[in-house]
Amino acid sequence: MKTIAIIEDDEHIGNIMAETLSRQGYEVIRAYSGTEAILLLQHWTPDLVLLDLMLPGLAGEELLPKMKGIPVIVVSAKGGTDDRVNLLLGGASDYMTKPFEIKELLARITVQLRSRSDHSSVLTFGDLVLSMTSHELSVQSRPVHLTKTEFAIIKILMQNPTQAIAKSVLLERISLDTPDCMESSLKVHISNIRRKLREVSGKEYIEAVWGIGFKLCEHQS
Repeated sequence: MKTIAIIEDDEHIGNIMAETLSRQGYEVIRAYSGTEAILLLQHWTPDLVLLDLMLPGLAGEELLPKMKGIPVIVVSAKGGTDDRVNLLLGGASDYMTKPFEIKELLARITVQLRSRSDHSSVLTFGDLVLSMTSHELSVQSRPVHLTKTEFAIIKILMQNPTQAIAKSVLLERISLDTPDCMESSLKVHISNIRRKLREVSGKEYIEAVWGIGFKLCEHQS
């Protein structure tokens, strides 16, 4: 199930989008201000974001640079050509002007997710390469054998290369691929991944973030 984040302070418009998307089979998460969106993105990496610009707390233009790697469709009452051009050049994937037709919004979402799917069969981070189709990991072009749980863990970390993933969030997302990882065994699984990568390359790729969880080492990117 694809997850779409709606960052919109107009509750009526947000409700319409959320109800429509839910009926289409998407999981919906919401933020009603720019500052709330920052907190949301610390715990979730949605497959797509619908972003309003005129938000309380932090404007949509300020949020956009913090969403690298995520397709963002701006949905705004600002309809000027300069606004659209600047946002598209600034990282937005698409731009819709309010008021909008919900069918057109759904079509644009489908196009963005299809395009992302076409290019997401391989994840890379530094000299780590993970194939989503064959479930194979290589480091410095040398294969690394992973268990099903280890693959699920490294996949989540490589999908969120700049974020520290909380243990609870990591466990929740891993459960979609494998149910056998518990909090008591998470550190063991991560320790095994780190050991396997270190044996091949002599380098560390995963670091613990005190009080939060785990992330990929920044020096690898």
